[in-house]
Amino acid sequence: MTVASIVPPRLLMEGIVKRFGATVALGGVYLDVRPGEVHALVGENGAGKSTLMKVLSGALMADAGRMELDGRPYDPKGPLDARRNGVAMIYQELSLAPHLTVTENILLGVEPHYGPWMLWRHAQAKASAALEQLGVDIAPNVEVRRLSPGQRQMVEIARALAVQARLVVLDEPTSSLSSSDVDKLFALIRRLKAQGISVVYISHFLEEVQEISDRFTVLRDGETVGRGETARTHPRELAAMMVGREMADLYPASVPRVGEVILEVADLMGSAKPQSASFRLRRGEILGIAGLVGAGRTELLRAIFGLDVVRSGKIRVGAYVGPGSPRQRWRQGMGLLSEDRKKEGLALGLSIADNLTLPKLSPLGPPGMILPSRQASATRRWIDALAIKCRSPWQRVGTLSGGTQQKIALARLLHADVDILLLDEPTRGIDVGSKAQIYRMIVDAAQGDVAVGRQAKGIVLVSSYLPELLGVCHSIAVMCRGVLGPPRPVSDWNEHRLMLAATGQEESP
Repeated sequence: MTVASIVPPRLLMEGIVKRFGATVALGGVYLDVRPGEVHALVGENGAGKSTLMKVLSGALMADAGRMELDGRPYDPKGPLDARRNGVAMIYQELSLAPHLTVTENILLGVEPHYGPWMLWRHAQAKASAALEQLGVDIAPNVEVRRLSPGQRQMVEIARALAVQARLVVLDEPTSSLSSSDVDKLFALIRRLKAQGISVVYISHFLEEVQEISDRFTVLRDGETVGRGETARTHPRELAAMMVGREMADLYPASVPRVGEVILEVADLMGSAKPQSASFRLRRGEILGIAGLVGAGRTELLRAIFGLDVVRSGKIRVGAYVGPGSPRQRWRQGMGLLSEDRKKEGLALGLSIADNLTLPKLSPLGPPGMILPSRQASATRRWIDALAIKCRSPWQRVGTLSGGTQQKIALARLLHADVDILLLDEPTRGIDVGSKAQIYRMIVDAAQGDVAVGRQAKGIVLVSSYLPELLGVCHSIAVMCRGVLGPPRPVSDWNEHRLMLAATGQEESP
């Protein structure tokens, strides 16, 4: 008899079923996590991962199935009850209160008190102990809004340790982190593991899953379709389990057929960043922008699109020269996919159809009118093309998964038929199958289709994922401390050279 068979799993979820009306979100899921184990939970967007974790956290009640925590029945009445039982959730969208201090955030909801009085010294001591256990140097009295994204993530994990968490769930924890912050996070996860704390790690980056996890569980269409030891499973096998088929090459072949210059940026300077940026984008070209988080890549796109102030320099969009408002940029044939889809990219309270068709309403009815039948028909075309999982074109965008929301944000640019696409982290939070679809659509947009009268587009692609830039783009420029280096053919670059240029150690290959 092995030790693993004697010690009960830290977490057991067996036969978990959850329905929303006629929709079966979970159809009998099985998940077991051992003490001191990093267990990867993977699957496409809409596979059921978020619903399963909401059942675990007490945010949703399962319709059937059972749960155990360290061999005892576990049935949380709500998120606070789950937290008190030692289950801590750390979501992709961090749930911190930015106007409160680190101490106040760490102990939010479980503050030590005596009657109506808060025991501040005790609270500060508990918060400091949690931060010390993590091995991070963050002042407990600083306001969270003053911290970097990586530091905020550490505060979230410190919240888990402050209530003596036995199980920590990390949902897409590296989506907004720099490579150095990712290294720190992985070192921290290994320390948690050494302390006997179990970690459920949710990620679409299969290379991260390979590096940090011990075992994995794959969900597809609300069911468990694969389990095993990570070290013995090739990433291609994982991807095949996720999508239900063998994955072809992730990055489609793309032969650039560049045409005239449709966007020219010269010596562009923003309010703070960029400090200097110059490039030319030709029709049919996919230009990648690499760089570290905070280098100024997002600010560059925002300045070009008219969202941020331009202090000096020249922007030429086709025949138009000079800065412009976002509304003018749309009319000039330019569209932006924002990095922050929840605050800037989408109207979460509106339907898929309204979000997708908003920039181009003229084909949907006579002047001054929108015919719902035409709007629904136009929306369904993109729902089918991008395999968007939804009930209907009229479903509210805020009810969809993050990856599905990202697809809709991209479909809006393609529906508007703009000539220039500014894409800021277009595959963040997207599963591997959907990434392949997004890459195919980016390449198709760049190439155009003469047979149906669709012109080739020019695309500027900002991404923190270097294999994506190397796999999709025709040329790449690197931004370092607000300064954009000259674009060079993708054949001149590899991941090592891109990282050297991003850290200022090498200007060009």
